[in-house]
Amino acid sequence: MKKKWMFLTASVLTASLALAACGGASDTGGETTDSEGGGSGDEQIKLRMSWWGSQERHDMTFKIIEMYEKENPNIKIEPEFTGWDGYFERMAAQAAGNNLPDIMQQNFGEYLNLYASQGLLADLNEFKDSGELDLSKVDESIVQSGMKDDQLLGIPSGTNALTAVYNAEMLEEAGADLPTDDWTWDDFEEIAYKVHDELDTYGTRSYEAGNIFEYYLREQGFALFNEDGTALGYDDDQILTDYLTRAKEMVDAGVAPGYDVIQQIQGIEDELIVHKKAPFDLRWSNQMKTMSMAADYTFDLNVLPGDNITQGMYLKPAMLWSVSENSEHKEEAVKFINFFTNTKEVFDTIGSDRGVPINNEIREQMRADLDEIETKIYDYIDKVTENSSPIDTNFPAQSSEILNELNTIDERVMYGQITPEEGAAEFRKSAEMILGN
Repeated sequence: MKKKWMFLTASVLTASLALAACGGASDTGGETTDSEGGGSGDEQIKLRMSWWGSQERHDMTFKIIEMYEKENPNIKIEPEFTGWDGYFERMAAQAAGNNLPDIMQQNFGEYLNLYASQGLLADLNEFKDSGELDLSKVDESIVQSGMKDDQLLGIPSGTNALTAVYNAEMLEEAGADLPTDDWTWDDFEEIAYKVHDELDTYGTRSYEAGNIFEYYLREQGFALFNEDGTALGYDDDQILTDYLTRAKEMVDAGVAPGYDVIQQIQGIEDELIVHKKAPFDLRWSNQMKTMSMAADYTFDLNVLPGDNITQGMYLKPAMLWSVSENSEHKEEAVKFINFFTNTKEVFDTIGSDRGVPINNEIREQMRADLDEIETKIYDYIDKVTENSSPIDTNFPAQSSEILNELNTIDERVMYGQITPEEGAAEFRKSAEMILGN
């Protein structure tokens, strides 16, 4: 099912160019309720805004929208929200009708580059240069993460990093070692097997292939794609074979759950670690707050295992705010993004759910009132900032389809339909075909 909609995203976005060229557009961006034109004075303007996330994120975002509308009574923001599954399928359909929301939550890497390749995102450089989008308190490296071909196409909602989340009580109960800053994959697996044997639970959640394999490549000195995004960034298929073998062995031993279990999880609140059915979960740091609120204990965070963790770890925009190129109210859309970026009350409301604030002053102001889990998240981002390498930005426009193919192959390997060796070879063949090689 995922393969179908990921392919649909790429194909429908390509089709949207033909529709736009033929004048086949439906509604175009935001509307005014009283009059047409710019965004000043008493003119009533409607902005459509889309995002994905948990119910907790939806509720917090509604509060932020209400806050903004109270300060800007001539603006009405019309929310469009879903969970992660189906979000980009819906966006692809809207792109085909030249009807993307004015403000959209965007994903770094494969999706940002896909939308950029179709000319669907507005370049925000002019607003940055004019000061309407104030990024003066944001590190330039963070600003760069939203750029593609010298165009500023997304503003990070916050800073994020992959993390090994763990339940220290379960590890201690099993007599297993706690994670360290220099642990290896062998160390991780030894702990996971120990917990499984002693507590008769899973020792870890199974890996999410796309993000974890990309890290697995990075910490060995490789990348998922080459520098110009025209091919895979590694030549030896043994790397993917080893990764799939590690994952498969844990699933076969019952140390990690198979896809039949994972597919029953409907949201972050249902994750195994929340309900003490596994002590580990490898995921993004901004999700820790929601997970912690759903659990009856507080998680701890550690860097992922590996032989060269500093080379593998990286900071990533938790997500990005983009403005659609077809929006009739780009200036007003940018004003909301500026409000989100530079208003402390926004982060008082949403915490780290969309990442640690990119505004340096707000980030420091927030520290004084952080709860236990938020403090751990902030401290963890500080650690990764000092012990990481730059994020890879060389995702081709077809990368969403390629990553979907990786997930499909991972699933087939875990079900025993193909071997890890066959999966690694098939992934390369599929990626090269998608890239036109």
